[in-house]
Amino acid sequence: MAKPFIHESAYVDDGAQIGSDTKIWHFCHVLAGAVIGERCSLGQNVVVMNGVTIGNNVKIQNNVSVYEGVVLEDDVFCGPSMVFTNVINPRSHVSRRNEYKPTLVRRGATIGANATILCGITLDEYAFIGAGSVVTRDVPAYALMVGVPARRVGWMCQCGERLPDKNPKSCKVCGTKYRQEGSRRGARVSGGRRGGGGDKLRRVS
Repeated sequence: MAKPFIHESAYVDDGAQIGSDTKIWHFCHVLAGAVIGERCSLGQNVVVMNGVTIGNNVKIQNNVSVYEGVVLEDDVFCGPSMVFTNVINPRSHVSRRNEYKPTLVRRGATIGANATILCGITLDEYAFIGAGSVVTRDVPAYALMVGVPARRVGWMCQCGERLPDKNPKSCKVCGTKYRQEGSRRGARVSGGRRGGGGDKLRRVS
């Protein structure tokens, strides 16, 4: 595979690990302790801090800062200007460096433009976070989350199409089938609200 491409305006500190065929574009900064996999793309003005692990085929769009404590698994998409955090109670005059909370974004998840992900939570596989949403709690696999605070309004197929409400669910584009499981009334969703329908989705074919 091709060697990494690093634009001449980007800074990649000694000690950073960059996988083959990864592209790092204008004005990015990758710090020494970062690990980035193969076939990734970092758009303009992306910062990747020490201790960050990024899997293969991850797309990070312009103006995203990936802070220490964040792990992005394979095939994650981070939209333009979305925000990660790593401290829940920042004060300028108080050091919180020993209080960073880890954030895990699992395989295939999508985070829309200008969304905010509070630290210490997990976005499960193929979760889909709508643009501008503020996520404050763990998100189940395949969940479609929107709003402030974000709540689940539906489910998304692995291929990125919204699934029908009926159960079992079948994607109209790729044909993949899923079954919704859990309590059908009072299922907790992000932000502490309650929503109709089950709280988990399982792929069955």
